[in-house]
This record gives sequence, C-alpha cells and structure tokens, in this order.
Amino acid sequence: MPEAVTHILVPLILMALIRDFYLGKKEKKHFPLHYVLIAGLSGILPDIDVLAFWILNSFGFAFDSIHRVFTHTLVLPLIFLILFFVFHNVTVKKLGRHKLKLSIICLMIAFGSFAHLILDWVLWGAIFPLYPFSSFASGLNIVSGIQSDLQWVFFPSMDAILLVFWLVYLEVKHRISDFI
Repeated sequence: MPEAVTHILVPLILMALIRDFYLGKKEKKHFPLHYVLIAGLSGILPDIDVLAFWILNSFGFAFDSIHRVFTHTLVLPLIFLILFFVFHNVTVKKLGRHKLKLSIICLMIAFGSFAHLILDWVLWGAIFPLYPFSSFASGLNIVSGIQSDLQWVFFPSMDAILLVFWLVYLEVKHRISDFI
C-alpha cells in the first residue's frame, strides 16, 4: 500500500499546483499555504485506523479486520464535504496571522482524505467505498502488475520521486533556499 509520505505529498502537491497555477493573484491572497498544508496532512487521516489497531490489538482484533474497513470509505470525505457547506463563512481567528475559514479547512480535509482513498484504490488492494451500507469492494491494484520481486521497492521509490519533485517545485516556484 502507499506509504505515509505518498499519502501526504500527493494532496499537498495537487493542492499547491491548484493554488499556484489555477487561482488568480487575488484568490491566492484568500487561500494561504496553510490550506495546502492542511490538505497534505489530511491525506494520512484515513490511516487513523492503524492507531485503532494498536489499541484494539490487545483485545484480539486482527489488522485486516480494522484497516481499510471503516475509515477507507467515502463516508469520511463526505462528512467533511457536508461540514464545508455547514460552516460556510465561519472564520477561525486564532490560527496564525491568516484568517482561515473553517469551511475551507473542512474542504481541504475532504480533499486530502479523498486523495488517500484514490491512491489506495488505484495502487494497492481494494477499498470498501460504500461500507457500512454495502460490502462492495473495489480496487485497480496496479502494483500487482509489477514483477513480484520488484513490488517491494515500488512504494519507497514513489516516495522518493514525489519528495524530490516537491522540493524542486518549492525551490523553483517559491525559492525556499532564500529561507535557509
């Protein structure tokens, strides 16, 4: 399955590209990089069930009975998408110097968690997108098409490529070396 780094970097990179190339100058002012960070960190949210496993393991629960069952459904991003509409125009005033909107924070969490589901669905195994309403499972599992003795190196390699891309992008677009 994709590693934690991939689950964070993919929504982070996608949201940064949307912010930097799709939004105009005026819109960027109202969309600080804090939102990009929230989207990236939210990419790991569906794997909160791994923490649940560490707690429930002592009660006899197996990893497969917990991971990718409850939090790897469309319910999680849908909850935050609904909260996006509920909290429209509510501003959180104490998060840094930017006035972050709670609705946009919820949208970034929905985006990050949905990106996680897409990565898991495309790359490795199956997810239960409609659980608990349906036991339907789906997944493209494209990594299984890679030669079996090379599969173990695929995800660490993908992490490395994404991390290098992200660092080069930050240097080219935002000149991070000026801050070092």
